[in-house]
Amino acid sequence: MGCSSSKPAGNKRPSGVGQRMSKKEVNQRIDSINETCATSFGGVSVRYAYLSQRGYYPDDPYKANQDSYSLSHNFIGRESDAFFGVYDGHGRDGDKCAQFVRDNLPPLTASIVKKELQNEIKNAVSNGEDIEDLSKSMELPKDVLQNVLTKAHVMCNKKMHACKDLDDTLSGTTSISMYLHGNRNKITVSNVGDSRAVIGRSTDSILKKEGASSTLKAFALSRDQTPYRRDERIRCRKSGARVLSLDQIEGLEPINEDEDEEGNGEGDMVLGEEIDEGGDPPRIWSPNGDYPGTAFTRSIGDAIAEELGVFAEPEMLSRELTKEDKIIVLASDGVFEFLTNQSVIDICAKFTDPLEACRAVVAESYELWLQYEMRTDDITMICIFIDDVGSPQGSTKDLGVIASVASVGSGDGADDDLISNTARPVRSTMTAEKSRAIMMAKKNMSRSVRDVTEFEEEDFDLESLFTEKTAEEKASIAEAIRASVMFQNITDEQRELIYKAMEPMPVKEGQLIIKQGTVGDRFYIVDEGRFEVRIVPESKLAEEGAVGNCVHVYEGSRENHSHPSFGELALMYSAPRAASIIAQSDGLLWALHRYAFNKVIAEQSSKLEAEKMLKKIDVFKSFSSDSLKELASSLCEAKFSRDDVIINEGDVGDSMYLVLPGGSCKSVRTSKNGLESEVDLKEGGFFGEEVLKGGPENKYQLTVTATNKMTCWTLQKSDAKRVISSLRKEGATNMA
Repeated sequence: MGCSSSKPAGNKRPSGVGQRMSKKEVNQRIDSINETCATSFGGVSVRYAYLSQRGYYPDDPYKANQDSYSLSHNFIGRESDAFFGVYDGHGRDGDKCAQFVRDNLPPLTASIVKKELQNEIKNAVSNGEDIEDLSKSMELPKDVLQNVLTKAHVMCNKKMHACKDLDDTLSGTTSISMYLHGNRNKITVSNVGDSRAVIGRSTDSILKKEGASSTLKAFALSRDQTPYRRDERIRCRKSGARVLSLDQIEGLEPINEDEDEEGNGEGDMVLGEEIDEGGDPPRIWSPNGDYPGTAFTRSIGDAIAEELGVFAEPEMLSRELTKEDKIIVLASDGVFEFLTNQSVIDICAKFTDPLEACRAVVAESYELWLQYEMRTDDITMICIFIDDVGSPQGSTKDLGVIASVASVGSGDGADDDLISNTARPVRSTMTAEKSRAIMMAKKNMSRSVRDVTEFEEEDFDLESLFTEKTAEEKASIAEAIRASVMFQNITDEQRELIYKAMEPMPVKEGQLIIKQGTVGDRFYIVDEGRFEVRIVPESKLAEEGAVGNCVHVYEGSRENHSHPSFGELALMYSAPRAASIIAQSDGLLWALHRYAFNKVIAEQSSKLEAEKMLKKIDVFKSFSSDSLKELASSLCEAKFSRDDVIINEGDVGDSMYLVLPGGSCKSVRTSKNGLESEVDLKEGGFFGEEVLKGGPENKYQLTVTATNKMTCWTLQKSDAKRVISSLRKEGATNMA
C-alpha cells in the first residue's frame, strides 16, 4: 500500500538564535509535498498536495508539531482506492497521539474492509457470481462500510489506550479522513473532533439561488463536534460532564444550568458565539474538578474525557462525486479558527496548483493567528483538485443539486446531504491576552520614521497617493484581498480607489519592512519576493539588535499567482506591530496606508448617503439612481469654521451645499417687506439649490453662517447641468 505521511515532529533548536535563519532552517518548520501529485483513482482524476506548518508558541518556541497526516494509494490493494487523513493532536503527548493514529488508523481500516469484502464476496459466490470479477469490483454497502469505519476508529482508540509509548490520559487527537473508492466515484468522510473536510462545487443553480459571487460554493463534508452543538452537549452531560467556558469556571460569566432543558430553546449555543469572540469556547469538565477542559466532544485518546462522553465514534458522510465537485480540503482546526469554509475554497480557487493553494491558505491562517493571538496553532491541510469524474461502475444515481444538510450518516444506501453550517463560529476579535499585550506595548512603543504617519488624518491627501495600475497589477491586488474580511463588502468604486491608492514599494534583500513594537500604519501585499516573520520574546524586546526567531515566511510570485499579505490590523487602528518583517530577497510590495483605507471607505459611504440626500431635493426627485450616483461622484468637500459665512443673500453663486454629520449652520432669508426669517440647518440639510436652475445672475436667496466647525459636500452648477443635459436628451426629466 503506497503512502505518504507526516514526518516525525522535531524540535531542533535553530542555529544562532536571533540571527537570520537559512532557507533550509525556515523550511524545517514546514512539512510539505515537493510537488503536486497528479493521479487517478478509478474514474476520478485528481491532483493533490499537502502542507503542515509548526505553530509558534512564545513559551515553548521549539514545541513539536502536534499535527500529522497520511495519504495512502492502492488502498486495500486496489489502484482505484485511496485514504486521506489529517490528525490534530493535543495535550502533553499530542504529537505522539496524532502520529499513532496516522500509523494505525489507515491499516486498521484496510484490514477490516478487506475482511468484510471477503464476507460479501463469499455470499455473492454462493449465489453463482464470478469470484475474479467480484474481487476487483465489489464495494461494501454504505451501512456496512460506515460500520467498518466506526469499528476501525474505536479499535484505534483502544490500541492507543494500551500503548506504553505514550500517555493518553489527558492527551489525544482529532481525526478527519476520507476514503475514496474510485470505481464508484464514492467518498466516505469520517470525522472525530473539530478538524474539518470541505468541498467546493461549481453548480450554477446553487450559485444563482444564493446570489453567490464566487465561482465555487463551499459545503462542509463534516460537522464540528464541539460543545457549541446542542446534541453533543446533551450527550456529554448525560455522561456527567459540565459544559462551561473558562470565564464561567472562574466566575466571570454567568452559568445557565438549564440552557439545554426541553422547551428552553432549540439549535446550537448562542452564548458560545459571544464567549468565543475572545477565544474562550465552551469546554467539557469533570463534575469533580476543573479538568480535562476539552473544547471538542469527540477524540481518539483522552481517556479521562472519554468517561465524560468524549468518545472516538466518528460521524460519517458518504456521497458520490460528480463533475460539479472541484476542490476537496481536509484540514486541522488551525485553518478554520479565523477562516470560513467559503474563504478557504475562495483562496484555493485562485490557484491552478493545489500546492500553491495549500501555501496560500496556511499563510493566511498563520497571519490571522498572529494578528489575533499571542501564538499560532499548528496548521495542516490536504488540498485535492478534482480534474475529472468519469462514469461510475455499477452506479446510475443522479444526484442533482444538493442542498444543505438534514443529517450526517443516514442509514440507508442513499447519499448523505452536504452540510452548509458547522455551528462553531469563526473568530473575528483578538483574545484578552493579546489585547493586554498591545496596550502594554503601546505604553512602551518606539516610533520609526518608516512606520509612523507624520501628518494628521484630517490633512491626509488621498489623491496624492494615486498611481495608475496595469491590469496585471490590479489582478495581483485583487487576488490578495479577495479572502480578507476587511475588503469583502467594498463596492466596485471603492475597489478601484484602493487600487489607485496602493503604493508600490521596491525592497532589497535584508531590508527591514516592519519592526516589532513600532506603530503600524500600513497593510502590505507581497507582489514578488520572500519575507520572513520574526518575533522577539517580550523580555528581550529592549535588547539592542534583537530580531528574534523566524516563525513564518511569506512568498509572493506573479508566475504562481501567489500574493500573501500582512499587517491587516493596521487598517483598523494604530497598534504596535506584533512581529518584524525582513526581506529575504529583493522584491516588490504594495502598501496601503490606514488613512487611505479610511478615506476610501468613509468617503464612499458618505456619498451613498449623499445620494439619499440628493433624492430628497425637489430639483433631483425625478433623477434615476445612476444619475444620482453620477451627481454624488461630483461632490467635493468644503470645510468651515464657526461663524464663517458660507453664502450671502444676493451674491452670485455656482454651488449648492449638503450638511454632513456633526455640522450645523444658520440660514437667514429676507422677505420682500424686509422681515428676516431664521432656520437652523443640521446633518442632512441643504441650501443654495436655487442657483442650479436660476436665471443668468444665479443669485443666492439666503445667507448661511456656520454655527460650529463643519463640513459640507458641494455640488457645482456645471456638474449638475452636465447630468441634466444628458437626462434631457433621454427625456428623463422636466427640469427647467
